[in-house]
Amino acid sequence: MRENTPPQSPYGLEPEDEDDEELIYVGDADEVLDQWENEAYDGDSDEANEEELDEARGSSSRRQPVRDDAKLTFKKHTAPLFCGALHPTEDLAVTGGEDDKAYVWDTKTGEVKFEVTNHSDSIIGVGFSYDGTFVATGDISGHIQVFKVSQNYRKVWEFTVGDMCGLRWHGAAHVLLAGTESGEVYVWRIPSGDCKVLQGHGTKCETIELTHDGKKLAAGYGDGHFKLWDLKTNATVMEVPPSAGHSANITSLGIDHDNQLFVTGGEDGSTLIVGTNGVLGTLTAPSEESVEAVLLDYPDFELKIAATGTLAGKVTIWDIPRQAKRVECIDENPTGITRMMWLKDYMVCAGTLGGLVKGWDVRSGAMRFTLSGHTDDVQHIAYNKEKNIILSVSEDTTAKIFEVPSVV
Repeated sequence: MRENTPPQSPYGLEPEDEDDEELIYVGDADEVLDQWENEAYDGDSDEANEEELDEARGSSSRRQPVRDDAKLTFKKHTAPLFCGALHPTEDLAVTGGEDDKAYVWDTKTGEVKFEVTNHSDSIIGVGFSYDGTFVATGDISGHIQVFKVSQNYRKVWEFTVGDMCGLRWHGAAHVLLAGTESGEVYVWRIPSGDCKVLQGHGTKCETIELTHDGKKLAAGYGDGHFKLWDLKTNATVMEVPPSAGHSANITSLGIDHDNQLFVTGGEDGSTLIVGTNGVLGTLTAPSEESVEAVLLDYPDFELKIAATGTLAGKVTIWDIPRQAKRVECIDENPTGITRMMWLKDYMVCAGTLGGLVKGWDVRSGAMRFTLSGHTDDVQHIAYNKEKNIILSVSEDTTAKIFEVPSVV
């Protein structure tokens, strides 16, 4: 075993005091797996030609927005963007994309604060820790880096796993999680690098969400499998196999504030309500409309509701106790949904394949706003409730900051 192999996993995930002089840990995925076990699109030629023509046309082939509603546009990237996040307290954003670059930048001025290098593949995951102490970046090949914001972005840790599907921080501890193409979910304490591995079953783990108490992890897999993991014991406490749930990749997950209910959306078009003992009901039956985004339990709302967004652009609000449609959101020009978030003032917001960011009233389904500015698909959105701003990242190579329009 090499000396740089991360130490054995912790027994718990509570925050610790970190040593500022902590060494950087560089590891190999196979080594971690071995240690843990020992210790108990290719299209047709016409499509390809069309893609080449699009690349040759450049920006001339992109949609031209009728207006730009953005407060600020960040233009440093040179290729499509896939991910972005906002700092919890400071005026900072981090974005990453196909140019193998990530930037930390000022959301008021657009000034670059830090450029992340040493990635050799598309960056698909970025984020600040819950308190903004650390910023992490991860690429599709599984190379992950973590930097300490207050120390001029000093690198404190890095690691390489197999091909990565997603990256996220724990909501209350300096703990980083990553789902992989091989199905494992890695859980690291930062910056020490202590590691746990939630074993897969041979299919990708693309969707992970933490319960609100931070003790369990819901995971959706490429074959439609759903699992709920206990992060302290490293054990599966509940699961729904494809035979009882989804028949295709689970694309999105929502968890209620009591940590007792889950809503899962899949590429098979179905949306399931899952309890701690298994499937409780179905919101949407299988269809050709892949469910790309789900949300559950709007904060402080009198009813337990869910929101679903499909690849056809349909956004629906559901009454969970009755397992029935409450309202279908109004949209005269629907385009595919890529990501959704709850906003304050009873709103749900979505990024779309039409390059727009849209918002609706969760009570009536009325459209509250449409934010224009991007010339290509929006791949990710993030929200800061205190500042009431939205970060959007797009395949047009830009990131934008929008102020949420005032409620009339």
